[in-house]
Formats: sequence, structure tokens, C-alpha cells
Amino acid sequence: MSDRFAGKTGLVLGVANRRSIAWAIAQRLAEGGATLAFTYQGERIEKNVRELAEGVSSPLITECDVRSDENLERVFGEVGEAFGGKLDLLVHSVAFADARDLEGRFTDTPRERFWLALDVSAYSLVACSRLAEPLMEAAGGGSIMTMTYLGGERAVPHYNVMGVAKATLDSSVRYLAWDLGQKNIRVNAVSAGPVRTLAARSIAGFPTMEAIVEERAPLHRPIDADDVGEAAAFLLSDEAKNITGTTFYVDSGYHAMGM
Repeated sequence: MSDRFAGKTGLVLGVANRRSIAWAIAQRLAEGGATLAFTYQGERIEKNVRELAEGVSSPLITECDVRSDENLERVFGEVGEAFGGKLDLLVHSVAFADARDLEGRFTDTPRERFWLALDVSAYSLVACSRLAEPLMEAAGGGSIMTMTYLGGERAVPHYNVMGVAKATLDSSVRYLAWDLGQKNIRVNAVSAGPVRTLAARSIAGFPTMEAIVEERAPLHRPIDADDVGEAAAFLLSDEAKNITGTTFYVDSGYHAMGM
């Protein structure tokens, strides 16, 4: 449906460049008629995000550090001002772990970098959902989606602390879905197979992960950002009005396999 997001407003966190999964999702929302706000972190990617966001006529492009409560409060305040005190959609595609912890042994992860990964990759969804809640309640409900990965359910070599962060994120989705459901706010996750993004390049052995998934998945084909964008758009749309607390797999069926 080309107009399934007509009149909807959304906030997208996690765009870094045009290959980002968050951008693939944003494109689907914009094509469906949504008006979108975007965040970026740091001057290094600001130019990329601004160029992309301006291409879909975004009314708000603002810097955001998800580790700062004050920063998040400012961002959601700006979103409320831009969208008349309401928000329909929230796309959370934010994750980070120190590159040193995405190789070698998980056992050797130091305490401070362990908490860094969980703070950015999991708690940020909780913080954003809490701030989105009153805006979505004012809109009569809303839909929140985040990005996860099979490494939160199974041990994936070199994914390490990020897998533990994704496990925390997965559980957070379910608890948020329960808390917010009474206000007609849905919370879901998309679990994508290996997609070539800026973040993926920091994972040691990523090409091997791609090859194994393509070989062993029932559909024997790779996954790209557009595949994820389509699935996420469905979950965010009213077509999925009775879907919440769910992890939606876009991995050619790899998650269903034992070997």
C-alpha cells in the first residue's frame, strides 16, 4: 500500500549512510507518506545524514547521544515540537561495541566496555521508549521497532559482547510490549541475517558469516537492507496492529536450522 503511512510521523535513530538498515526502513516509511525526523551522532556522519534526510523533506535533523538522558530528553522535546506533540513511529537501529571486543574471547571483555555495549545497544531502547510514550499516547497509539540479531540467542564466534547486548535487547522488547500495550503502543524487533553495513565491517570474520548463512539457510540466498526495510515497514504499519513483543526474522530461514 503506497499510502499506508500517510499522516504518520516518525523518528529514526541509527542512519549512518545510504547503506544503513535504518535508511532502508526510513525510505519505506517516507514512500508510504510518513513525515520523518532523524538523529545523528557526531560531526563525522552529520553530512551524510543531512543529505539523506533532506531528500525525504525531513523537518528535523538533530544530534543525539543515546548515553545521555539530557540529550535524549532534548531530542524528544524537539520531536514533540516538530510534530505537534505527537509521534506515531519510532525506529531504533542503534548498537555499539568496542571493536576490540568483536574479536578474540568474550571472556576477556572488560567491565567498562561490557556496560558500554549494553548501554548503547539495549538500554537506549528503554530510554527512547519511555520518552516516546507520552507522544504516542497523544497520537492514540504507536509502533516501535528495533534491530536485533541471532547472536543474542546463540553463540556466534566473534559477536561476543554484542550478542549479550542483543539478548538484553530482545528481552527488553517483550517487557516494553507488556508495559506499553495498554496504551496501544506496539514494540517489535527485526532479526536480520548478515547485511553489509558500516557496523558489520567491524565484526571479525563477517564474510564467513555471510557465506555460512547463504550456504545453510533454506532459501540459499543473501539478505540486503531493502529486505529488512520491507519487513520493518510491515511491523510498523497498521497492517501489523495485533503484532507486538515479537522478533521477526529476515534471514532466508537460517534461524530455523539446527546445522
